[in-house]
Amino acid sequence: MKKALFLTSLLALSALSQPVLAEGLKIGLATAQTGGLAPYDAPVIEGVHIAVDEINAAGGIDGKYKIDLIDKDVRSDAAQTSIATQELVDQQVSVLVLPCDADPALAAISIVAAAEIPAISTCASSPTLPLVGGDYMFANFPGDNVQATVSAEWAWGEGYKSAYIIYSPDAQYTTLPLYFKEVFGKLGGDILGEDTYSIGQQDFSAIATRIAALDPQPDVIMTAAFEPDFPSLLKALRAAGVKSQMIGSDGIDSPTTFSLGDVVEGTVFTTAGFATEGSPMEAFNKKYKEVTGKETQTVFNAVGYDLIKVIEAAVKEAGSTDPKALRDAIANLENVQGATSLITYKGTNGMPVRQVSLVRVTGGDRELIGQPSPTADLVPAPRMQ
Repeated sequence: MKKALFLTSLLALSALSQPVLAEGLKIGLATAQTGGLAPYDAPVIEGVHIAVDEINAAGGIDGKYKIDLIDKDVRSDAAQTSIATQELVDQQVSVLVLPCDADPALAAISIVAAAEIPAISTCASSPTLPLVGGDYMFANFPGDNVQATVSAEWAWGEGYKSAYIIYSPDAQYTTLPLYFKEVFGKLGGDILGEDTYSIGQQDFSAIATRIAALDPQPDVIMTAAFEPDFPSLLKALRAAGVKSQMIGSDGIDSPTTFSLGDVVEGTVFTTAGFATEGSPMEAFNKKYKEVTGKETQTVFNAVGYDLIKVIEAAVKEAGSTDPKALRDAIANLENVQGATSLITYKGTNGMPVRQVSLVRVTGGDRELIGQPSPTADLVPAPRMQ
């Protein structure tokens, strides 16, 4: 009996002398590393990995929670997003990261809601995402309605009085010009017309011909077309002799846009950040080059870093990796310092309050026009298609 008690005591002392293993935070990435959304998700995930490596090298979040990333490529497909999300839930992740578009992200709604695991889209900007997705769905990018307000107010302030919008009903994001139309009209602007297109459409000559025939031509043309549609549309317009000021959105903040040459010169677009001197984004861009050996080509690298900083702040606030606790913590975050700007979720119903940068393409590079705050009363309510 005494021998048994001695062994029990010895084992207990041995257990106490062993190092305590840090708790882990599992983050499941169901993102588009191939397919049409890859130009956006792939650079976001680069930024995610930079942030995670930085945090883990410092001992984890609060020196306690090491981050474990589980990557799955959803190939820009809604059905694959749903499948990958369920697989990640089965692997007991605490946070889910979904693709850079509301439509595939929303394909995972029922899974996210049933599992009660917070899900954040990499860079979907539709304000309908958390509205439809429910309490566990969050965005990580300035809303379409906010971006449209910024660009419409800029256009009106520049003295532009008429506009033409080109949008696609194929996705929530590509209907962003409808927000622009609403705000520009409230300001007193005249909408001369609108056209729709299909995502992946190769020929925009008919649209270009219609606009070229207008007399007078619109002062501005606003679209949320992105790769490969935006380059095709822009080239068709310029070939038809349309000289209107082009206004785009964050989907054209990519290397492709800046390689288009003279045809894209002067185009203005909204995006999530700009590396001003001494800014956190300038510091991130330097870090990106140190880690990868190359210059960053898009804001989406920094947006990925921001996403992890939000999750890190939520874990610190919750003091836990429990999904429900993290969901509540994210919903109450205020002024989280990201690479691009301060980020707030408190009182926003899942859409972050964060800075919008207005950028002009000048000489094949980005020129900052400003980082204005939109007039709150002008920001349209979220709209479904």
